Amino acid sequence: MNKILENKKVIFLDVGYTLDAPASGDWMLTNKFYEVVGDRINAIDSKEIKRAKYVGIDYLEKNHLLTTMEEENRQYFEFYSIVSRELDLGLSIKELEEIAYDRTYNMKNYIGYPGTVDAVKELSKSFELGIISDTWPSITPQLEYIGVLKYISFYTYSCSVGVFKPDERMYLDALSKCGFPAEDTVFVDDRIDNLEGAVKVGITPILITINPESDMETSFCKIKGLRDLL
Repeated sequence: MNKILENKKVIFLDVGYTLDAPASGDWMLTNKFYEVVGDRINAIDSKEIKRAKYVGIDYLEKNHLLTTMEEENRQYFEFYSIVSRELDLGLSIKELEEIAYDRTYNMKNYIGYPGTVDAVKELSKSFELGIISDTWPSITPQLEYIGVLKYISFYTYSCSVGVFKPDERMYLDALSKCGFPAEDTVFVDDRIDNLEGAVKVGITPILITINPESDMETSFCKIKGLRDLL
């Protein structure tokens, strides 16, 4: 067992780029999005696509307190409507509905990292496992799809709390649910700012670099994957 886990009782886990990755390479611009949009996007500069995406994300972040996948589906419809307008894609209502429905309900949009299920299963034998994730209500079938849901004891989701990491309310919610003091816990995430938020409330940080873009210089403990905790 990794030394950083000595005397710890709880492991909090992020989801994206910790347990899984987007099948298309982008969390929002799914394979269905590219399939439906087709050639309409080919001539558009990548910087402009990124700008349009973040206009849509800004809408999502301002309207994030939600509980059902039906609400999520409606939000994604508005997100893709914004992207379509910003990029002048001319997507029809039917096309927007198809893309939004796929983003909400198609769990094939997620690919679990190799070895993750085995690592989570093994860790669950010695520790209580929790999730702290910036996410939407579809997270439950997502975790089930990648095979880890049954090993998780408690959950803190941004869509339930109404704020995103590194807001301390996310970490305080997680601590209140686990029933252990912060010094008995660790948090595994792929972003330094999220880990810094955890440190502020006393949670021990672990940077996971299974996504190479997450690897950077830090004083925090670093792991390449969850297997490194075993």
